[in-house]
Amino acid sequence: MMQDADLTGTTQQKNVVSQAWTRLSQSYSGMLDSFTPFTRTRWLTAILVIVAFVCRILYLQGWYIVTYALGIYHLNLFIAFLTPKIDPAMDFDGIYSDDDSGPALPTRIGEEFRPFIRRLPEFKFWLSVTRSTLIALICTFFDCFNIPVFWPILVMYFITLLCITMKRQIKHMVKYRYIPFTHSKPRYQNNEAPN
Repeated sequence: MMQDADLTGTTQQKNVVSQAWTRLSQSYSGMLDSFTPFTRTRWLTAILVIVAFVCRILYLQGWYIVTYALGIYHLNLFIAFLTPKIDPAMDFDGIYSDDDSGPALPTRIGEEFRPFIRRLPEFKFWLSVTRSTLIALICTFFDCFNIPVFWPILVMYFITLLCITMKRQIKHMVKYRYIPFTHSKPRYQNNEAPN
């Protein structure tokens, strides 16, 4: 009898925690959904957080390992942002195998249009950059993350990694003829002569 009461109490306690966690996650998702249309404001906020992090690092003269890890993580996010969701280099199903040059924009009227879909969507890219920078900023408040290191070597490693990775990504973009950036929706003009 006593065990049944304990199990019921434990189940109710888990239920309360589960419901509270669900409410919290729903309100967090709702807050993120409200930020979605404001692209420029979101990125301006992310840049301000990054600038605050850099200013703190320069002022304190430390936490270079945290900065290096953050830079590597941001580089990986940027590469995922530039890469198409369906990578033509990894297409083993033969969708693009009829043409060695890979996917391209349609050149004939009957040809299918394949839009550029990113592996990492812009919103998730912004969210990951902002979260990681805030976590790195919080790490600067703890001395255990301030590992002494000769920072010019880390800068040299990062620049080398950046150059190698971006060279490979640009070669991939040229080989498969895609541009991951669009400026605005194309506007078509009516070429008919007025009556």
